[in-house]
Amino acid sequence: MKVAALCSGGKDSIFSIYITQQFGWEVTHLITLLSQNKDSWMFHSINIQWMNLIAKAIRIPLISRKTKGEKEEEVQDLKQALKQLPVDGIISGAIASEYQRTRIEEICHDLNLKSFTPLWHKNQELLLRDQIRAGFRIMIVGVSASGLNEIWLGKMLTEESLTELHRLQQRHHFNIGGEGGEYETITLNGPLFQQGIVLDNCKKEWKRDHGFLSITQAHLE
Repeated sequence: MKVAALCSGGKDSIFSIYITQQFGWEVTHLITLLSQNKDSWMFHSINIQWMNLIAKAIRIPLISRKTKGEKEEEVQDLKQALKQLPVDGIISGAIASEYQRTRIEEICHDLNLKSFTPLWHKNQELLLRDQIRAGFRIMIVGVSASGLNEIWLGKMLTEESLTELHRLQQRHHFNIGGEGGEYETITLNGPLFQQGIVLDNCKKEWKRDHGFLSITQAHLE
């Protein structure tokens, strides 16, 4: 089975590739939409420009396409990116978003491709623990939820920080997996990676109750 993977560089899209490879399937391409809208319904935008480096690190060719990030129109931009790919299906890291999953399935139906969502409706805290124990190095680069302050920007997801995240989630009732946009991540190393990613320079941007970590310089180990 040959598949392409929708990938933002975040924990779930990367972990979906890892699981897919355990099936023995060949992930031939990474597909990334470069959204100009930080509030896109479909695509992440924080540090998305570093997907090129992530693709080099895991040795899978990258296909990227710009999108204005306008609702529904960005779905058509994704469809154009997937046209004529020599694959049998598309995988994505969707866990709970019906909006994302159904639109990806509609595109796949139109293009006669199969849609695979290996993380769909999995327990999100268990997924986080599986990602950490598998050896993925995951950094939080955006937060937008009550209980998550500026300290979390640049923090690595570890067993220790996950315990603290669980404590805060119990108190503030946010989604522990970040599925509601509570936080965003970038994956810097792990079982898929032939080389790790080293961050040389970052800048925190904080506004009242939310913020992000802008990566301005990075290189491969």
